[in-house]
Amino acid sequence: MSAPSSHPARATPSAAAAVPAEPLSMVEVQQRVSAELARLAPLLDDLGERFARTGHQLHLVGGPVRDAMLGRSHTDLDFTTSARPEVSEKVLRAWGDAWWDMGRDFGTIGARKGEWIVEVTTYRSETYDPDSRKPEVVYGDNLAGDLGRRDFTVNAMAVSVPGSVFEDPFGGIVDLAHRVLRTPGTPESSFDDDPLRMMRAARFAAQLGFTVAPEVVDAMRDMADRITIVSAERVRDELVKLICAPYPRLGLALLVDTGLAEHVLPELPALRLERDEHHRHKDVYEHTLTVLEQAIELESRLPGDGPDFVSRFAALMHDVGKPKTRRFLDDGTVTFHHHDVVGAKITTKRMRALRFSTDETESVAQLVELHLRFHGYGTGEWTDSAVRRYVRDAGDQLDRLHILTRADCTTRNRRKAERLRRTYDDLEARIERLSAEEELAAMRPELDGNQIMELLGIGPGRDVGEAYRFLLDVRLDDGVIGEDAARERLLAWWAARGDRA
Repeated sequence: MSAPSSHPARATPSAAAAVPAEPLSMVEVQQRVSAELARLAPLLDDLGERFARTGHQLHLVGGPVRDAMLGRSHTDLDFTTSARPEVSEKVLRAWGDAWWDMGRDFGTIGARKGEWIVEVTTYRSETYDPDSRKPEVVYGDNLAGDLGRRDFTVNAMAVSVPGSVFEDPFGGIVDLAHRVLRTPGTPESSFDDDPLRMMRAARFAAQLGFTVAPEVVDAMRDMADRITIVSAERVRDELVKLICAPYPRLGLALLVDTGLAEHVLPELPALRLERDEHHRHKDVYEHTLTVLEQAIELESRLPGDGPDFVSRFAALMHDVGKPKTRRFLDDGTVTFHHHDVVGAKITTKRMRALRFSTDETESVAQLVELHLRFHGYGTGEWTDSAVRRYVRDAGDQLDRLHILTRADCTTRNRRKAERLRRTYDDLEARIERLSAEEELAAMRPELDGNQIMELLGIGPGRDVGEAYRFLLDVRLDDGVIGEDAARERLLAWWAARGDRA
């Protein structure tokens, strides 16, 4: 299939905290598979016959087979074959509208035909050297061996084409019906071959709502430190998929409970602060997971129809500064002063370590730093100046900041929650009104740099920047006052500044 996006398509349900579905009946599974194979038949039969004419086998495999049983349709399809890459290339070049071989080193050739995207991979096995970050690819010679090296039994099922013969040597259909993740062989052997599979267990739990078999959880716990040999980029990609899944709490809790999070996202388990005996502060870890779920429920406020990684990750990281800033006062109360600023620095450091892009890192860190700004203005006594500064500081993250601020209310006190909601409703209404009147999104001083230099009779330099910032403060404090008034204010400021020099 095509390279995974950093922002996978939205997966239902819309309610983040929805309970995963009940186990499936075998009849239901069979009906779904039959319907999906009928839909795919023209493509499967054609491609299968082309490989058969070369003397090789072809099998639809992995996620498309699993998802067919779950009632999910695909236009991106994975196949495995006995053919070597050079044979697959010849077949796909003749069959498709376009083809590519970026995965050749792993035995994979891809092609597109109409709306269909296919990737065909030679039977293979992958193993890790104990000190290596990259798998060593070895080609196999039979389907059972290829399926046996896959991560979980629900991904180790295949359909041979042409003919649509179902292959399930490891009982994946039973595990899928019961919504359980197991490994084809021993989990220790599977995770030793590719430690990233431990992350995938958490990701599939989050995506599918599956439980993870006890022996798999035990192996994850025993082998958690093995994840350190995997590259930061591969860990990051799995983490993004997990967080953008329908049930991220399930996957994140598994990472924390097995100790994997200590290696890939240590800020999360650090939120499990010891509560004081009088419970004067809430459980920060549970609060964080709830904020994440509430942020997901508000995603419909954003443009587009997919999960928004930036807002979700900001919700997950918004309180990571609390462990370092927690203080117990003499009267027994607990404070977390400046945890927003500290948290933004911690977030930046973690996202850089995971090789996130600069844009994503800056966006998430900005939201973490601003998540308390709303609460700094009391119960709604916002001046127009304060509203303008709020919008300016949020910049293009304003819509996400709305979501994070609203999601951060997890109080069980209905009266308090309703008061906070009404106050934020009022703030958004104020922003909308001032935006219509003053174009807040394009907030600038009423004189530009050239006008400033001409009026003050100066050239480029530090004085121009200071004058510009002065006029921006005027704009924020007083709104639109007109160019003439702006000139008067600037000249008065310049004269006073000269007197102080």
